[in-house]
Amino acid sequence: MKMGTFPVRFPSPDDPGDAGWHVDVSFGWEHPDFMEWRVNVVSRGRALLMLFLFSDIGEEDAPTRIRVGSHIDIARQLAPAGDAGLTLRELAADGFAGSATRPQTLAVGDAGTVYLCHPFLVHCAQPHRGARPRFMAQPPLLPKEPLSLDTSPVERAICNALNRP
Repeated sequence: MKMGTFPVRFPSPDDPGDAGWHVDVSFGWEHPDFMEWRVNVVSRGRALLMLFLFSDIGEEDAPTRIRVGSHIDIARQLAPAGDAGLTLRELAADGFAGSATRPQTLAVGDAGTVYLCHPFLVHCAQPHRGARPRFMAQPPLLPKEPLSLDTSPVERAICNALNRP
């Protein structure tokens, strides 16, 4: 398995400059501007967002912040865009205001903990106020075949968000 990116965060009093709310986009990589990469309502190119903790991560160690239930808001935002989906720039235009009232949780745990998340989950990095470097990986789980919105738990969650049977 390829582990994707390894966001390493070191303790610092400074803002890391990359702590904005976002969803991980899943296609359109050929465009040089990552803000133009895309995601669509059938989550083309990504079955899950996974967070692998390679170091112990507590509340002060820059854990990923997660807006619980935000996958519902994103599915509803993506549905009108169809197969073309939206760019990260389009999704982020309002600062992900549609999920701003969702409760938040932190991806904390011991080294070896893995979070398996809906690919539309709104999440963000944050400053590191702890004492030890934080190591994690964020590989996508690639789908074996395109999602059809009727079989997997991820697909069912999208259908439920769109009030489809």
